[in-house]
Amino acid sequence: MTTLDQEHKQFSFTTENQTAILRHIAKYPKERKQSAVLAALDIAQRQCGGWLPQTAIEAVAETLDMPKIRTLEVATFYSMFNLEPVGQHVIQICTTTPCWLRGSSEVTVACERHLKIKLGQTTSDEKFTLREVECLGACVNAPMMQIDDNYFEDLTPEGVVSILDAFSRGESPRPGPQSGRHTSSPESGLTTLESTTESSD
Repeated sequence: MTTLDQEHKQFSFTTENQTAILRHIAKYPKERKQSAVLAALDIAQRQCGGWLPQTAIEAVAETLDMPKIRTLEVATFYSMFNLEPVGQHVIQICTTTPCWLRGSSEVTVACERHLKIKLGQTTSDEKFTLREVECLGACVNAPMMQIDDNYFEDLTPEGVVSILDAFSRGESPRPGPQSGRHTSSPESGLTTLESTTESSD
Protein backbone atom coordinates (compact mmCIF):
# COMPACT_ATOMS: atom_id res chain seq x y z
CA MET A 1 0.00 0.00 0.00
CA THR A 2 1.42 3.39 -0.98
CA THR A 3 1.80 6.42 1.29
CA LEU A 4 -1.13 8.08 -0.44
CA ASP A 5 -3.25 4.99 0.11
CA GLN A 6 -2.24 5.04 3.78
CA GLU A 7 -3.87 8.45 4.03
CA HIS A 8 -7.13 6.82 2.92
CA LYS A 9 -6.76 3.53 4.81
CA GLN A 10 -9.89 4.29 6.82
CA PHE A 11 -11.94 5.03 3.72
CA SER A 12 -15.65 4.42 3.98
CA PHE A 13 -18.53 5.95 2.11
CA THR A 14 -20.38 8.83 3.72
CA THR A 15 -23.98 8.14 4.59
CA GLU A 16 -25.09 10.33 1.72
CA ASN A 17 -22.87 8.54 -0.79
CA GLN A 18 -23.84 5.11 0.50
CA THR A 19 -27.47 6.04 -0.06
CA ALA A 20 -26.64 7.27 -3.56
CA ILE A 21 -24.96 3.97 -4.42
CA LEU A 22 -27.94 2.01 -3.12
CA ARG A 23 -30.17 4.03 -5.44
CA HIS A 24 -28.00 3.00 -8.39
CA ILE A 25 -27.98 -0.64 -7.28
CA ALA A 26 -31.78 -0.59 -7.12
CA LYS A 27 -31.92 0.08 -10.87
CA TYR A 28 -30.73 -3.47 -11.59
CA PRO A 29 -31.93 -7.00 -10.75
CA LYS A 30 -30.51 -8.22 -7.44
CA GLU A 31 -28.17 -10.65 -9.18
CA ARG A 32 -26.84 -7.80 -11.36
CA LYS A 33 -25.90 -5.30 -8.66
CA GLN A 34 -22.35 -5.18 -10.03
CA SER A 35 -23.77 -3.25 -12.97
CA ALA A 36 -23.63 -0.20 -10.68
CA VAL A 37 -19.82 -0.29 -10.62
CA LEU A 38 -19.29 2.77 -12.83
CA ALA A 39 -21.61 4.90 -10.73
CA ALA A 40 -20.08 3.62 -7.50
CA LEU A 41 -16.53 4.33 -8.66
CA ASP A 42 -17.55 7.83 -9.71
CA ILE A 43 -19.10 8.50 -6.31
CA ALA A 44 -15.99 7.16 -4.57
CA GLN A 45 -13.70 9.30 -6.71
CA ARG A 46 -15.65 12.45 -5.96
CA GLN A 47 -15.54 11.69 -2.24
CA CYS A 48 -11.75 11.29 -2.45
CA GLY A 49 -11.21 14.63 -4.13
CA GLY A 50 -10.95 13.47 -7.73
CA TRP A 51 -8.99 10.22 -7.56
CA LEU A 52 -9.37 6.58 -6.51
CA PRO A 53 -6.98 5.24 -3.88
CA GLN A 54 -6.77 1.47 -3.55
CA THR A 55 -8.91 1.53 -0.42
CA ALA A 56 -11.75 3.28 -2.24
CA ILE A 57 -11.68 0.71 -5.05
CA GLU A 58 -11.81 -2.04 -2.43
CA ALA A 59 -14.78 -0.35 -0.75
CA VAL A 60 -16.65 -0.33 -4.07
CA ALA A 61 -15.86 -4.01 -4.57
CA GLU A 62 -17.16 -4.87 -1.10
CA THR A 63 -20.31 -2.81 -1.55
CA LEU A 64 -21.12 -4.57 -4.83
CA ASP A 65 -19.95 -8.06 -3.76
CA MET A 66 -17.51 -7.86 -6.63
CA PRO A 67 -13.98 -9.27 -6.88
CA LYS A 68 -11.45 -6.54 -6.18
CA ILE A 69 -9.50 -7.32 -9.34
CA ARG A 70 -12.60 -6.88 -11.52
CA THR A 71 -13.31 -3.52 -9.89
CA LEU A 72 -9.71 -2.47 -10.53
CA GLU A 73 -10.05 -3.59 -14.15
CA VAL A 74 -12.96 -1.20 -14.60
CA ALA A 75 -11.15 1.66 -12.85
CA THR A 76 -8.08 1.24 -15.06
CA PHE A 77 -10.04 0.85 -18.31
CA TYR A 78 -11.94 4.14 -18.29
CA SER A 79 -9.99 7.39 -18.63
CA MET A 80 -12.36 9.30 -16.36
CA PHE A 81 -11.05 7.44 -13.33
CA ASN A 82 -7.80 8.66 -11.77
CA LEU A 83 -5.56 6.30 -9.85
CA GLU A 84 -3.36 9.06 -8.50
CA PRO A 85 -4.09 12.53 -7.09
CA VAL A 86 -5.07 15.27 -9.53
CA GLY A 87 -5.48 19.02 -9.34
CA GLN A 88 -8.62 20.76 -8.19
CA HIS A 89 -9.61 21.16 -11.85
CA VAL A 90 -8.85 18.48 -14.43
CA ILE A 91 -8.45 19.85 -17.96
CA GLN A 92 -8.84 17.32 -20.76
CA ILE A 93 -8.00 18.64 -24.21
CA CYS A 94 -9.27 16.66 -27.18
CA THR A 95 -6.59 16.25 -29.85
CA THR A 96 -8.39 13.80 -32.14
CA THR A 97 -8.54 14.69 -35.85
CA PRO A 98 -11.56 17.11 -35.92
CA CYS A 99 -10.20 19.13 -33.00
CA TRP A 100 -6.66 18.99 -34.37
CA LEU A 101 -7.83 20.32 -37.73
CA ARG A 102 -9.56 23.18 -35.93
CA GLY A 103 -6.60 24.20 -33.80
CA SER A 104 -6.34 21.97 -30.72
CA SER A 105 -2.53 22.09 -30.98
CA GLU A 106 -2.57 25.86 -30.49
CA VAL A 107 -5.03 25.51 -27.62
CA THR A 108 -2.77 22.94 -25.98
CA VAL A 109 0.27 25.20 -26.30
CA ALA A 110 -1.69 28.12 -24.81
CA CYS A 111 -2.66 26.00 -21.80
CA GLU A 112 0.87 24.72 -21.27
CA ARG A 113 2.39 28.18 -21.46
CA HIS A 114 -0.21 29.80 -19.23
CA LEU A 115 -0.12 27.08 -16.58
CA LYS A 116 3.65 26.49 -16.95
CA ILE A 117 3.18 22.73 -17.16
CA LYS A 118 3.14 20.05 -19.86
CA LEU A 119 0.45 17.52 -20.72
CA GLY A 120 0.15 14.95 -17.95
CA GLN A 121 1.35 17.33 -15.25
CA THR A 122 -0.25 19.22 -12.36
CA THR A 123 0.50 22.82 -11.41
CA SER A 124 2.61 23.40 -8.32
CA ASP A 125 -0.37 24.89 -6.48
CA GLU A 126 -2.37 21.73 -7.30
CA LYS A 127 -5.01 23.87 -8.98
CA PHE A 128 -4.93 22.29 -12.45
CA THR A 129 -4.09 18.96 -14.04
CA LEU A 130 -3.63 19.07 -17.83
CA ARG A 131 -4.34 16.04 -20.01
CA GLU A 132 -4.66 15.00 -23.62
CA VAL A 133 -7.66 12.78 -24.43
CA GLU A 134 -9.28 11.07 -27.37
CA CYS A 135 -12.58 12.18 -28.89
CA LEU A 136 -15.09 13.53 -26.35
CA GLY A 137 -17.92 13.59 -28.89
CA ALA A 138 -18.30 17.33 -29.51
CA CYS A 139 -16.62 17.32 -32.92
CA VAL A 140 -19.03 19.80 -34.47
CA ASN A 141 -17.84 22.44 -31.99
CA ALA A 142 -14.14 21.69 -32.28
CA PRO A 143 -11.71 22.46 -30.82
CA MET A 144 -12.98 21.63 -27.37
CA MET A 145 -11.90 20.54 -23.93
CA GLN A 146 -13.53 19.21 -20.80
CA ILE A 147 -12.87 20.84 -17.43
CA ASP A 148 -14.26 18.80 -14.55
CA ASP A 149 -17.83 17.95 -15.66
CA ASN A 150 -18.26 20.64 -18.31
CA TYR A 151 -17.45 20.99 -21.99
CA PHE A 152 -15.90 24.18 -23.38
CA GLU A 153 -16.14 24.39 -27.15
CA ASP A 154 -15.18 26.58 -30.13
CA LEU A 155 -11.95 27.39 -28.32
CA THR A 156 -9.21 29.82 -29.28
CA PRO A 157 -5.80 30.17 -27.63
CA GLU A 158 -6.85 33.57 -26.23
CA GLY A 159 -10.21 32.32 -25.07
CA VAL A 160 -8.83 29.34 -23.22
CA VAL A 161 -6.53 31.59 -21.19
CA SER A 162 -9.56 33.63 -20.11
CA ILE A 163 -11.32 30.43 -19.04
CA LEU A 164 -8.33 29.30 -16.99
CA ASP A 165 -8.01 32.72 -15.37
CA ALA A 166 -11.68 32.58 -14.38
CA PHE A 167 -11.17 29.21 -12.70
CA SER A 168 -8.08 30.57 -10.94
CA ARG A 169 -10.24 33.36 -9.48
CA GLY A 170 -12.72 30.81 -8.18
CA GLU A 171 -15.32 31.65 -10.80
CA SER A 172 -17.41 29.25 -12.88
CA PRO A 173 -17.07 30.31 -16.52
CA ARG A 174 -19.94 29.56 -18.86
CA PRO A 175 -19.50 26.14 -20.50
CA GLY A 176 -20.51 25.26 -24.03
CA PRO A 177 -19.58 27.12 -27.23
CA GLN A 178 -17.33 30.12 -26.58
CA SER A 179 -18.04 31.63 -30.00
CA GLY A 180 -21.51 32.85 -29.10
CA ARG A 181 -23.40 30.36 -31.22
CA HIS A 182 -26.28 28.40 -29.72
CA THR A 183 -25.24 24.80 -28.98
CA SER A 184 -24.17 23.30 -32.35
CA SER A 185 -26.01 25.68 -34.67
CA PRO A 186 -24.10 26.93 -37.75
CA GLU A 187 -21.49 29.58 -37.00
CA SER A 188 -23.11 31.75 -39.67
CA GLY A 189 -26.47 31.57 -37.92
CA LEU A 190 -29.64 29.53 -38.33
CA THR A 191 -30.91 28.86 -41.85
CA THR A 192 -33.94 26.79 -40.86
CA LEU A 193 -36.16 26.53 -37.79
CA GLU A 194 -35.36 30.15 -37.05
CA SER A 195 -38.23 30.44 -34.59
CA THR A 196 -39.06 28.14 -31.70
CA THR A 197 -42.45 29.75 -31.11
CA GLU A 198 -45.22 27.20 -31.47
CA SER A 199 -48.25 27.97 -33.59
CA SER A 200 -51.40 28.80 -31.67
CA ASP A 201 -53.56 27.05 -34.31
